[in-house]
Amino acid sequence: MASEIEASTVPKEMVETDEAPLKLRIAILHPDLGIGGAERLIVDAALGLQARGHSVEIITSHHDEKHSFDETNDGTLKITHVPSFIPRSIFNGFHIYLAILRQLHLFFVILVSVRWRKYRKPYDVYIVDQLSASVPLVRWLLGRRVVFYCHFPDKLLAAGKEANLDKPQEMSTLKYIYRWPADLIEELSTGYSDVLLANSQFTSTVFKKVFSSIDKNIEIVYPGINIEAYEQALTSEDIADVAPIRSNRPTLISLNRFERKKNTALAIEAYVSLLSSLTPADKSRGHDQIRLVIAGGYDPRLQDNIDTLEHLISICKAHSLSYFIHPNSTPSASLPQSTAKSSSAAQVTFILNFTQGQRRYLLQSSDTVALLYTPANEHFGIVPVEGLISGLPVLAVNSGGPIESLVDYSTHTKEPKTGKNGKSKSQSVQGTAWLRSPSPDAWSAALLEIIRLSKAERDALSIRAKARAKDKFSMKQMCVGFEWALYRATAMGKPDDFPIGWIDLLLMAAGVVAAVWVMSPDKWQWEVVKGPLQFGVLLTFFAISIRIWMRLTTGR
Repeated sequence: MASEIEASTVPKEMVETDEAPLKLRIAILHPDLGIGGAERLIVDAALGLQARGHSVEIITSHHDEKHSFDETNDGTLKITHVPSFIPRSIFNGFHIYLAILRQLHLFFVILVSVRWRKYRKPYDVYIVDQLSASVPLVRWLLGRRVVFYCHFPDKLLAAGKEANLDKPQEMSTLKYIYRWPADLIEELSTGYSDVLLANSQFTSTVFKKVFSSIDKNIEIVYPGINIEAYEQALTSEDIADVAPIRSNRPTLISLNRFERKKNTALAIEAYVSLLSSLTPADKSRGHDQIRLVIAGGYDPRLQDNIDTLEHLISICKAHSLSYFIHPNSTPSASLPQSTAKSSSAAQVTFILNFTQGQRRYLLQSSDTVALLYTPANEHFGIVPVEGLISGLPVLAVNSGGPIESLVDYSTHTKEPKTGKNGKSKSQSVQGTAWLRSPSPDAWSAALLEIIRLSKAERDALSIRAKARAKDKFSMKQMCVGFEWALYRATAMGKPDDFPIGWIDLLLMAAGVVAAVWVMSPDKWQWEVVKGPLQFGVLLTFFAISIRIWMRLTTGR
């Protein structure tokens, strides 16, 4: 390949072929391989790159076979789990610093296995996801280029700005002091990435605004989905998983992790408002029997997950809604008691750590009326795309990534489309979703529109939704985008910007020797010289520290 590849549109010939022109050994560093959207993206990217002929290995600090995607457990993907002795929190705090330490521990295990023990063949390039702390170390100590996939900046999440970017919560002075080192590490380490990718234009814009010192271009690679997986029929094993949650009642579904920031409470409040807004005609069509199913990842180790479930249950109790909790693999002894005897009898069903079969059932069932996506300012949101490929009406908040992935049902819009001749032209796109402000009344009104759609209208919407998902969010498009980024990174050659030069190393060695000599009374008796020498050693270390700091922050 050329010594340097320009960042531009993916070559047409790469899109048209199913095999990569150059095979790479790729390592993906991911902090926690659970069942969230970020993990689904990484798993799908690994599957796609592997299918194109690359050797792919996901290396992670946490992988629970009962709380992860099937492809990470059945041998489809190579997963290396490096358990960390570092806890997730101390006194329910210090999460970000401990997360950084866990990633550094993961990196040093890789470093030892590649550099010294040599039982692992060196990788050609690394993809680092979510946490950027190890990016400079991969470049300097492993001598490999890094592609970093940008998510929402952690400094904004910590400040409570995800919920409302325009009116962020004020951060206390104490919290600002606590967060400052972590925020600095995030910005400096991200800036050392060779290629920066983002999952949406929204994420890219936020990243550039927050990390103004990073002047590199951030390219958009939309998450893709394995379309065939959503078209598969339920297996006999799936049917057994589905039995406890199956119902013939019309169903609204909300698929998200049990985290407070996902704002799943909006789905329950909108459901309550919908029930009170039904007309006699709506009830005669059976819409008064509609139920709400909330399914997602639940980790009993995380206090946020526990608190969120309890909060959602408190809302159900406040509105006198019956609810049923299906735990799957979660120990039921630690969970609240259900008020309904079964899922089919409950108005609200909570499914913890739902299986792939349960996901397919909820998305494919003819009884599913709509998919509700509640987070505001979500980076991208793969769940709405799952709704599209399943042909479902999607109701989402009108901010963040869903504005790019969805088109409002009440509008027509123009979008660019590349023709067979490679030229771009605009095409009219009709809506497949409802984008509304995050208020129960607005969502209730949208749900009334959805349940009143005729069969012909639903069928037409389903066709448009599936076509949009296949056109814009296929796995092949995502994987080719990743592949093109990896090729550009490897074409840059080995990194040559290690912040410590030979002069720095020699000065540091001389300083250490001098310090040891000065501190040894048996070998140095000139008391008059000791003080100046000690001062010189400290001055040397200070000067070297300034040199390294300048190179890290300014590149000089």
